[in-house]
Amino acid sequence: MARSPLHGRRIHIAGSIVEDVAVATGEDVKLAREFVVELVKALVRRGANFVVPVDAEPKRKADGLPICFDWLIWQTLRDNLIHRPAGVPGPMAIAVQHHKSEDQIPAEFVDLWDDLRGNLALVQIENAAHWNMASKRMEAQARSGDILVALGGTEGVLFLANLYHDGGKPIVPLNLPLCPESTGARRLYNFGLTSHQTRRLFQIADDGDAHHWLNRIRFPARQATSDRVNDLIELLESLEPPRAFAVRMLNPDLPEYAAVQNFFDTVVQPVIEGELGYRLVVVDGRQAYDHARIDEEIFAKLHRSSVVLADITGARPNCFLELGYALGRGLPTMVTVQQGASLPFDITTLSGLHWSTEGSAEDRRRAFREHWRAIRNRPPLVPAEPLIS
Repeated sequence: MARSPLHGRRIHIAGSIVEDVAVATGEDVKLAREFVVELVKALVRRGANFVVPVDAEPKRKADGLPICFDWLIWQTLRDNLIHRPAGVPGPMAIAVQHHKSEDQIPAEFVDLWDDLRGNLALVQIENAAHWNMASKRMEAQARSGDILVALGGTEGVLFLANLYHDGGKPIVPLNLPLCPESTGARRLYNFGLTSHQTRRLFQIADDGDAHHWLNRIRFPARQATSDRVNDLIELLESLEPPRAFAVRMLNPDLPEYAAVQNFFDTVVQPVIEGELGYRLVVVDGRQAYDHARIDEEIFAKLHRSSVVLADITGARPNCFLELGYALGRGLPTMVTVQQGASLPFDITTLSGLHWSTEGSAEDRRRAFREHWRAIRNRPPLVPAEPLIS
């Protein structure tokens, strides 16, 4: 089987079930849990990674059924480790917890958690132990995740969706009857049914029809769980890859343009798209617009990119403006410039790749990869820190 586009991407399955059995019946809950199990199995086989909280497991008063899916996901991950493909990058799961998590783990899952947390290749633990734990934990989850799959839930799911949207990450809401239509994933789903809003939830590769896909995952009651999972997996594999926004010289009349274009054609695009799985985004007036004005188009796409590649060859003022925006927003940013360029003082102290037009294509790509690995986890210039923690 060819490698899935989900290979190495972090899927965050989030949501909960309301207490009201008139809204979410016991049968609805049973079918939702079966769906989550089969979905996680299918994702593991495709080499996906996960974001999963570590917490208590509250249960409904009416029937004693679990309200959340987190421990069901952890159990399914451990049971299906044998099906995880070799060579998946990164840990299988990012576990987001707080300072009380260890004391709140249900007794029946303590051994499961001890087995998983002791293996660094499988689980990476992130802590969010601030006094406003709920929001901070969701912020940590949204930073770690690549795709949000939402089912049920209430205000927390809406808060998570806003975080993912602000990060330019896809949100796939499911219309399962686990919450009222006025909140949680069902509210998101109904929002997306307005065709011009669907692309704000997620976008499909190669300008595919997002609205068609949202209708395809409506999941009528008659649809079998296996068919629901297959449809959702197909949608997730069709999503547009995460964006790498290119800040660069675009005027072909300038003397350095040919060298910059060669650098992007020969080095940047083959590595960023062909090896790292990003979609390189260049706003040069030749592509379809999502916004009325080109400045709005540039900064909206820059704001919601996963990484930024800023080439400042030629010292163009617009490039410095966009670079400053990326650094101020705290986006992972790689700065590049042609060898021999004269740089302003503020930029000389920021480690960047000084590329050359000489040497083989593979040697130039190797230098790009090495610099990428060196700076990809560089912290923001001004870390966002709470006043009180």
